[in-house]
Amino acid sequence: MACTDFIQDRITITEELIAAYEDALIALATAGIQSYELDTSQSRQRVTKFDVPDINTMLDSLYNRLETLNARCSGSGVVTVRPEF
Repeated sequence: MACTDFIQDRITITEELIAAYEDALIALATAGIQSYELDTSQSRQRVTKFDVPDINTMLDSLYNRLETLNARCSGSGVVTVRPEF
């Protein structure tokens, strides 16, 4: 199954968002850094160490989205099988 341009674009954008959120986590893990400007190319927001749980939640969501998009692209999605009664 070939990957459509739309899905490939979504994969690229999702990967860029993952990188931006991971950069924020790395910066906030650095001693002495209390806040970081998160630039997602769509918006800019100031995040602090208190936002780390929310950033982790967003990262989990983005990784799930990426996996779903890759499955759609490769055709390796989940197949549900039901018994024939």
